[in-house]
Amino acid sequence: MNNPKPKLVVIGNGMAGARVVEEILKRARGQFDIVMFGAEPYGNYNRILLSNVLNGSQQAADIFMNPLAWYSENGIKLHAGVKATRIDRERKVVIGTPLKKEAPAYAVDAAAMPEAAVIEETYDHVIIATGSRPFVPPMEGFGGAGTFLFRTIDDCDQIAEYAKTCKKAAVIGGGLLGLEAARGLMTHGVEVTVLEAAPQLMIAQLDAEAGQMLRGTIEGMGIAVMCEKITTKIVRVDGRIARLDFKDGSTLATDMVVISAGIRPIAEIAGASGLSVNKGIVCDDQMRTSDRHIFAVGECVEHRGRIYGLVDPIWEQANVLADVLTGLNPKAEYLGSKLGTKLKVMGVELASMGETKPSLPDDEVVIYREPSRGVYKKLIVRENKIAGAILLGEIDTAGVLMQMFMADTVVSARRADLLFGTATGAPVLSVFDLPDHAQICNCNGVSKGAIKEAIQIGKCHSVSKVGGCTKAGLGCGSCKSLVAQLIEAYAGEVTEDPSEHYYVPGVPLEKSQLVAEIKRLGLKSVSAVFRELGGGKEDPGSKVGLASLLKTLWPGEYEDERDARFINDRVHANIQKDGTFSVVPRIYGGVTTPDELRRIADVAVKYNVPMVKFTGGQRLDLLGVKKDDLPKMWKDLGIPSGHAYTKGFRTCKSCVGTDFCRYGVGDSIALAQKIERRFQGVESPHKMKLATAGCPRNCSEAYVKDLGAVAIEGGLWEIYIGGAAGGSVRKGDLLCTVKTHDEVLTLMGRFMQYYREHGKYLERTYHFVERFGIETLRKIIVEDSEGIATRLDAGIQQAVDAYKDPWKEAELPAYPAQFSAPELAHALAVAENNG
Repeated sequence: MNNPKPKLVVIGNGMAGARVVEEILKRARGQFDIVMFGAEPYGNYNRILLSNVLNGSQQAADIFMNPLAWYSENGIKLHAGVKATRIDRERKVVIGTPLKKEAPAYAVDAAAMPEAAVIEETYDHVIIATGSRPFVPPMEGFGGAGTFLFRTIDDCDQIAEYAKTCKKAAVIGGGLLGLEAARGLMTHGVEVTVLEAAPQLMIAQLDAEAGQMLRGTIEGMGIAVMCEKITTKIVRVDGRIARLDFKDGSTLATDMVVISAGIRPIAEIAGASGLSVNKGIVCDDQMRTSDRHIFAVGECVEHRGRIYGLVDPIWEQANVLADVLTGLNPKAEYLGSKLGTKLKVMGVELASMGETKPSLPDDEVVIYREPSRGVYKKLIVRENKIAGAILLGEIDTAGVLMQMFMADTVVSARRADLLFGTATGAPVLSVFDLPDHAQICNCNGVSKGAIKEAIQIGKCHSVSKVGGCTKAGLGCGSCKSLVAQLIEAYAGEVTEDPSEHYYVPGVPLEKSQLVAEIKRLGLKSVSAVFRELGGGKEDPGSKVGLASLLKTLWPGEYEDERDARFINDRVHANIQKDGTFSVVPRIYGGVTTPDELRRIADVAVKYNVPMVKFTGGQRLDLLGVKKDDLPKMWKDLGIPSGHAYTKGFRTCKSCVGTDFCRYGVGDSIALAQKIERRFQGVESPHKMKLATAGCPRNCSEAYVKDLGAVAIEGGLWEIYIGGAAGGSVRKGDLLCTVKTHDEVLTLMGRFMQYYREHGKYLERTYHFVERFGIETLRKIIVEDSEGIATRLDAGIQQAVDAYKDPWKEAELPAYPAQFSAPELAHALAVAENNG
């Protein structure tokens, strides 16, 4: 009779718990029966990306590292939505309690969760990986409506929902997470103020000068910053937050408060189980607690008196613990971590490692500053080795500096090479000098040895193939240059992976080749493209991109196959998280009439619309509409679709221009209405938001739109392209200056058509403009350097002529189930988001 496998119970399903299980499976798959407890009803997700969920640039379903299916595929029993509360060390049993709650479609089905009041799992070994929780500074009034922490997916959902009812938000905490929370809140239409108790932002990673430079950059984005502010009280009026009171006697008006002021280890289960706990769960160098059968890893751990809140130490601890538990190296030791991090704060790149200030008399300090661009570089060299470095705004050499810092490498006598690279382009650091355990990808914890194995044994000779095999370079991407150097070192040369240039993954052609073949063969449906160009195999993840491209290439002739479109485009409305829909009528240039307003109000009452909101594009949004009410509602409205749901032209925002404003020098309303009427419904690789401004005061934010027109003195109009003011912030590039509205329409249309023809699917105009360069685009669009202006004008005109308002089509529904089965809408959307 076979002896049963030893049973390993992991308490915590976050980045630390899941990572140590991954490492154990790599070393000894099948050695243990593994059981995991996770208080959240999900698989393991990347908390580093929560700010992207809050600001809307990623869906919650997109940030999962190990979805629920991964656990069953690897023979792991997961108690999702179950909180482990105590370890009975005498009986060797872990005790947990289910946490019943409503959850989205990517979570465990609540009906499938256990009904038992208590769940017990016996163990041979336990790993505690409970992580940390946000620290709440002492203040009166925290808790209840309007106050939030920023730590989980649920936090993001709750913050975003509450922000809809607010005008002002305060974020307490000026560290990394606090700034990321502020960035996320910006996208929800609230005025944001960051409050920091210290004299500067990010005091753990930056010196005073860099902190001040970062503050100036952030304030330039429209976020207020108040340092040396300690909140003593959250004041409510009629149950809602009204203001914050500070220790110095000042106040701040606000409607909601988000706290992200540091972390504290979650160590209650260790304390309740009689383990040694100080600030965190006390562990030795093998990550063992005061009980030899119980280990701990991650942010809940106190090791040699230190608690770590960055991801790199978690990866190092997980490797040591996996070596010890599997017996691969039973004497492996974790001796602490040198701290360094590369990150992006509100779009501003930053790398920081080691000390931020010199501490010894002989420390050498090298500083380069360029305040106009927000660039600051500082190097502290001690005994010809890097003791610390700060790179703000420009971090090209950060990967090399990090490796030299971690490995205590002697640095070049030319210190400038460390900050800017060598004049010859030769690498500052030879990858041959790095040990195999050196970590190349900090985001995903990938070592040089793992990458070398992928190159030499897995024959991965392109950066993308190494990434697919090891996950290196799939985070922030800053390690890709080192990955390329490793490929050159161990394979001779870097091979370019053709798939990197495919327009969609399911058809092996880059965009120009794909377009040429589609036109040559006259392919007008997605299924025809797969049949002729994709080897007859349909790829679900490629359908939406192909549908968008075909609709661009064949205006009026495209053969619509409904399963190739997102749910939004299938029903011509924007799905919300609860499965209802958002209806946005088109209001040309933001100008409406009493009759239109009355109709909108009547429709909102008739269909019991839960919320009517003004959008950022000067339109009214009717939220919470049932799927089967959509066609009747559009008929009652009698207003064209605002296309707030599609990848294409959305809206043209306008100030009041010369009609009423005393500063106006151009009729921005008339131009905005002309733009909307001309380009409504035109599809493109991604959404396009436009604006017109009657003067350079920019009240309509025309400088930061995909396309913007700004009136200047002399009756002239400046045309800007490639602006952004969402998750990325970028002032558009000046394309040209013209005299008339007609010229604005012509050149905007020409740019749109060129973008439609050459933009990658889901590539916003600001990336497109950066990729081509404004000088090149100006020559093509304005100067007609390639002799294609006439063709571009004809192409956009063809798209304009093919426009039909989807809300007024005579035959709705287009197919029987188009507006039925509302209970399936949310599941469909989530499935599409997951590819």
